[in-house]
Amino acid sequence: MSDETNRPSREQAKLEQRSFLMLLVLVTLLFLFLLKPFWGAIFWACIIGLLFYPLNRRFLRSWGQRPSLAALATLVVCVVICIVPAMFVLGSFLQEGAGLYQQLQSGDLDLGNRIERIREAFPAVQLLLERLNLDLNNVKEQLSGAALTASGYIAQNAVQFGQGILQYFVSLGLMLYMAFFMLRDGDRLVALLVRALPLGDEREHLLFVKFAEVTRATIKGNLVVAVVQGTLGGIIFWALGIPGAFLWGVVMTLLSLVPVVGAGLIWVPVAIYLFAVGEWGQGLILVGFGAGVIGLVDNILRPILVGRDTKLPDYIVLLSTLGGFVLFGMNGFVVGPLIAALFVAFWGIFIRDFNAPQTAIPKNDSAADGQRSNYE
Repeated sequence: MSDETNRPSREQAKLEQRSFLMLLVLVTLLFLFLLKPFWGAIFWACIIGLLFYPLNRRFLRSWGQRPSLAALATLVVCVVICIVPAMFVLGSFLQEGAGLYQQLQSGDLDLGNRIERIREAFPAVQLLLERLNLDLNNVKEQLSGAALTASGYIAQNAVQFGQGILQYFVSLGLMLYMAFFMLRDGDRLVALLVRALPLGDEREHLLFVKFAEVTRATIKGNLVVAVVQGTLGGIIFWALGIPGAFLWGVVMTLLSLVPVVGAGLIWVPVAIYLFAVGEWGQGLILVGFGAGVIGLVDNILRPILVGRDTKLPDYIVLLSTLGGFVLFGMNGFVVGPLIAALFVAFWGIFIRDFNAPQTAIPKNDSAADGQRSNYE
């Protein structure tokens, strides 16, 4: 009799548990969808919390465990060294982009004529295009149209930036507001997540550590490399008297966020043009500086700052960064490598805890040995 009464109660308990879990998932998805308009602000607030966590801890130790004051001081430092310079660069970039658009529209800057001068100076370019079944006139029209479209987009955004300045500052304020709580309550939030997630405390701590490592390495490494390359590129353009040095410096900074591709997409065509118009001295200086200084920065700093800390192969970093740009826009240079690192971490945990014996991993595979050592 007791077994018959216990069986319905157990079934009822299972039904209640499954129903609760289904509703929990549904409510969580609805809440995440509700926050969708603010994902960018929340994401960068988390980034600020991770990057400035060590500074916040120093303030806490110095001021006797006053978390609100320490978080506020950390936020002020973040605004001074990150937000204010970024706003200045953005404003100057939009201003120069609008000027370039006006020059292209008025005909003061004729890209077609400059491409024609390259063809005259280097007949091999014409032969190469003919072998590829490309018409130089179409190439000139496409490049001119692309430049006009890009500069027009920048000019349009400059107007929209001015018109939507209130919305921009609202988003910025929301990000800083969220960052304050990430700095003040970060430890508590992580402990709450560790308690809530049903993955096992050891695995959860490992994943959170990996998340923090990759985020810091990607932000610090990629941004440092990009800013250094863009600054060097802008300086050499300014020294050689190339118009729009600041604009091209910012463009090189953005392109430098993508591994391998980098700033060469800008300074190489400019060097070719300098050779084509007979400016051999300036062209040689730009090639030497671009290959020997700008390129060296990428080859030396990026593996040290990004690859070493993320423990990801270079090709994984490249593919995940490009995929992140395609799917998430500018945020992708962080989100892409982060997803790749979590992918590697999850599979590392799975191999360690659930699957293959050690003999299944090839002994002569250095990449496998490196990944295995990370989780042993």
